Amino acid sequence: MDVPTAVATPDPDDRPARLRLNTPVHYVAHGTPVQPDGGQAFTSQCRAAVVAEVYPQQGGGLLSGGEIQEYEPAMCALVVLNPTGMFFNDAQQDEDDRAGGTWHFPDNCGVRDTNG
Repeated sequence: MDVPTAVATPDPDDRPARLRLNTPVHYVAHGTPVQPDGGQAFTSQCRAAVVAEVYPQQGGGLLSGGEIQEYEPAMCALVVLNPTGMFFNDAQQDEDDRAGGTWHFPDNCGVRDTNG
């Protein structure tokens, strides 16, 4: 099985200070349910996504241009790109656990870096 490769690993300091419309992020796909035998047809994986809308949350709101005030985690409408197509989904930010159905700022997501 071929291991996906990445050209470079983004620096966490390069993350946008504020989330905006059209910000590239990673959506964490749920994967398929685990079968009784412990197998899983498709595991949870990061998918490319773009922020289509940022929802206001309690204690904050939208500023002009789709920029949000400084609060986290952010709930967003995403355009998610899959190898077989794209879909639209609302998702909560999760930089730590990265549970299925959440989004986070891009990093290598466990993909092997070929520059090292």
